[in-house]
Amino acid sequence: MTDAAWIETALTTSRPRAVAALLRYFRDLDVAEEAYQEACLRALSNWTVNGPPRDPTSWLIMVGRNTALDSVRKRSKQAPMLDEEHLSDLEDAETPMAERLDDSQYRDDVLRLMFICCHPDLPATQQIALALRIVSGLTVRQIARAFLVGEAAMEQRITRAKAKVAVAGVAFEAPGPTERAERLAAVMQMVYLVFNEGYSAGPKDEARADLADEAIRLGRLLLRMFQTEPEAMGLLALMLLQHSRQPARFDASGEAVLLEDQDRSLWRDKLIQEGLALIDKAMRHKRTGVYLVQAAIAALHGRAKRFEDTDWAGIDALYATLEHLQSSPVVTLNRAVAVAKTKGPQAALDMIEPLGERLSGYFHFHGARGRLLLMLDRRREARVVFDRAISLANTAAEAAHIRMHIDRLIAESETGKRT
Repeated sequence: MTDAAWIETALTTSRPRAVAALLRYFRDLDVAEEAYQEACLRALSNWTVNGPPRDPTSWLIMVGRNTALDSVRKRSKQAPMLDEEHLSDLEDAETPMAERLDDSQYRDDVLRLMFICCHPDLPATQQIALALRIVSGLTVRQIARAFLVGEAAMEQRITRAKAKVAVAGVAFEAPGPTERAERLAAVMQMVYLVFNEGYSAGPKDEARADLADEAIRLGRLLLRMFQTEPEAMGLLALMLLQHSRQPARFDASGEAVLLEDQDRSLWRDKLIQEGLALIDKAMRHKRTGVYLVQAAIAALHGRAKRFEDTDWAGIDALYATLEHLQSSPVVTLNRAVAVAKTKGPQAALDMIEPLGERLSGYFHFHGARGRLLLMLDRRREARVVFDRAISLANTAAEAAHIRMHIDRLIAESETGKRT
């Protein structure tokens, strides 16, 4: 009898390739999903009795395809049923399909599936929701909980995304080299958006926090398809290095802990070492990209045993490179943190002041500006800026962090009045 945990793992890991192949056969997201779900149900009953097949993914594709064909022909009532030998899933019949579906074909199928989820006609929120549903297999309830919306609203969001894909007439042929290069960036952006949704969650928001783990799983899947792509290595390394700090990012009461105050003994060294190894491997390709540079920045934090040991000059130089690759006010804002350490808070404040108009609605801009003003002992101005930041907080943890600064300012003000 096959272990239930093994079956669950096999179904989860097989999903992207199986659904992608079924999508190639039927060119319909709903049909591909339904076929895969039916194949999973048959696997649960078949594998526990007959044992695991040689290639679970090929078995699921074969059974899903035959089940969907059976369903289509039953509905049409115009075509004869397939012979039983073609429909039966009672034998270990996945061997011929396993031989036909080599790694290259699998890669094209999964890549096509990801491309569809990242179709440019879809807004980012729909791309993420569709990818989590189709590629990752999360339920509508799980995705709705992660995004703090009702199940009906999330169901509508996913349905609208599927409808847009259908109307857009997405090509189902294997993507060529040019398209791969153009769309890979969109796929990686989607994966990183999923990660950020999870990473920004507070300690009590487990549903969203799980998205970070799911993004890392998708990142590993991408790297298996693009084993020599340095940006795929950089993306996975970046997520691993950032996620390694998760156990130290919040205290026992759920309050956010600044990087400088985190207990680094809680950082997950296994993830750090894997991330560092990926960066070293990527560097040998001598091609720099935005994810690889961001991963290198995270690596300098990961290598520092104490906050005081951080190579801020190296971080500043890497952010300068990132500004050259991807000019963005947010990149400049992040660089200002390193500049404050190397050249002082006034230099950092001078750097971010011109960003005020473009980042007026960005929580982190006002938080960073408030901290710099506080470092310069400009407390009254800092209080105003912190008030603006707290009004823009996206999570309870962000609001609590700014509230800590405001409470400190109030306490110091009261102390000054008494003296």
